Amino acid sequence: MFRFIHSSDLHLGKPFGRFDGDLPALLRAARYAALGRLAGAARAHGAGVILLAGDTFDAETPAPATIRHALQAMAEASDLTWVILPGNHDSLAALDLWRRVAEAQPDNVRLALDPTPIGIGPAAILPAPCTARRPGRDLTSVLDQATPEGALRIGLAHGAVTEFSEEGDAALIPPDRAARSGLEYLGLGDWHGQMPIGARSWYSGTPEADSFKHDAPATALAVTLAGPGAAPEVMPVATGDYAWVTTRPDLLPGEDVEARLAGLLPPPEARRRTLFRLHPQGRLTLAERTLLETGARALREDFAWFEAELGGLSIHHDVTDLDEIDRAGALRRAAEALWEEAQSPALSEEDREIAAAALARLYALASEVA
Repeated sequence: MFRFIHSSDLHLGKPFGRFDGDLPALLRAARYAALGRLAGAARAHGAGVILLAGDTFDAETPAPATIRHALQAMAEASDLTWVILPGNHDSLAALDLWRRVAEAQPDNVRLALDPTPIGIGPAAILPAPCTARRPGRDLTSVLDQATPEGALRIGLAHGAVTEFSEEGDAALIPPDRAARSGLEYLGLGDWHGQMPIGARSWYSGTPEADSFKHDAPATALAVTLAGPGAAPEVMPVATGDYAWVTTRPDLLPGEDVEARLAGLLPPPEARRRTLFRLHPQGRLTLAERTLLETGARALREDFAWFEAELGGLSIHHDVTDLDEIDRAGALRRAAEALWEEAQSPALSEEDREIAAAALARLYALASEVA
């Protein structure tokens, strides 16, 4: 029997330039901390090995501290063996990167820099390291090579299977590679969400979420191989710290908007570790939209990051809303003009959204004055 943790796509050193303030540094720190959580997952599941299937580093030229901190974290888990495969972000073309890693390599870290099988206990780890950012060919044919009789054949690769590439590339790895190469298990990296490709091939996903693309908690995979030919037992293990959440509720006039918003939110204690996008659809009256905007604005400081994008909401016609702005005069005429623009099929969606937002703001200001 052989137990191990399969993970990938740590992207250590990722800049997170879209965010301001302290958040980029906090997100980078969470990715380093994921190494400790992977070690904890290995111990909890009786695994002595952690396989990292590519993109451990975000770039081919990471800062020296990025390499040092990563290797220190692995060295601290001295009871475990780490196997690091180059991916497309940290491919073999990054000669200086892998030279520096090799120079500082702890005793419990194995570098899969060529297709030579790595023997660990009853297993033979068969690496298919990425040779370049876009190698343009299937690199996994090397997984066909022979291993000692009775060895548990575990492939490790990074790249696209059918349309599942994080980079949007064409298919490179055959979906039946595990069967073709006689593998007990094929551990894949590149796709940042967890995904099986048949019973013996899995994308582990990143252990720490880094975008809103994969709307699920970040995990690693705890894998047990009972023996040659046996089906792998694969168990997702939660490893994420920050949650990236997008919610797209359908809203209709007459709803209790405040109660609906409250029901969409994580508990208060989880919010400082949550990046939250609120993208509602449907229709609301101006009064209801204002309640939603006010509620969303009050929540911003509770979260690591919060975005309320109300462009998907159309305005439900209710003349009493316009009366709240003004019953006559210049303000009323401006409100009516914005109302017409917000509903006009002759305008672009962006222009309609701008008009709706302006009308909502006018309503909010009128309500404050009243």
